[in-house]
Amino acid sequence: MNSHLSDRELTMALDGELSTREMGRVNEHVAACWTCRSRKLELERAIAGFVRVHEDGALAPAGEGPRALLRARLAGLGKKERVAWIPDLPAPRWIAAGAACALAMVWAITLFSGRNITARPVVVPNPNITPGAAILAKSRDLCKTIEPNNKDVPVALKRQVFAEYGLAHAETRAYEVDYLITPALGGADDIRNLWPHSNTNTEWNAKVKDALESQLRTMVCDGQLDLATAQRELATNWIDAYKKYFHTDRPIDVAQ
Repeated sequence: MNSHLSDRELTMALDGELSTREMGRVNEHVAACWTCRSRKLELERAIAGFVRVHEDGALAPAGEGPRALLRARLAGLGKKERVAWIPDLPAPRWIAAGAACALAMVWAITLFSGRNITARPVVVPNPNITPGAAILAKSRDLCKTIEPNNKDVPVALKRQVFAEYGLAHAETRAYEVDYLITPALGGADDIRNLWPHSNTNTEWNAKVKDALESQLRTMVCDGQLDLATAQRELATNWIDAYKKYFHTDRPIDVAQ
């Protein structure tokens, strides 16, 4: 063959991300090219190894995310497997296998990073997952009623929110599934408007955000702020909005 498939093409083929036409082209090439067939097998084994690491909860403390599992695995390789069995392969093949493993690890970290899978407390949602969603509403219509309480989120939808953030196995009591744009300001009952707000962060917690929401609603209903701006402030970065409208860098004691 005059050219070979790239590692990106092979990885996308393994992950089922190619179109039917592209998959047919890759399969036809792999069937005729020993080098690409060997590289595909090496990538497949490397990815399978990473998946096993991800599923092995004993590699990192409970509650840690996949990135922490990977760090623990790499640390274990450095301590326990420094003197490892080297396969009886010609040097170029052995080097290629090592490079493929490293590539798969980097690919996996990038994949998980793109989904914002993290063990740190979530106090500001990932805009790629939770951009915020609002219903069409006018401030005068919202202000006619008493400020409503947020609706209870159905259990099935809560599970979906946790899964989106890679927290499917997290302790659910440590998070509150919160509305990014509060319904009191026209926020929609939509998964794009829901996120797991950490209860373990005692500073920027849900009660602090509730205070901001009440302040913004009061300003909207008093004509000091238009509704679209209030919604945008919540959706962009609610902590920055809190500092802006309360003129402080730290939350005010909500008990006062």
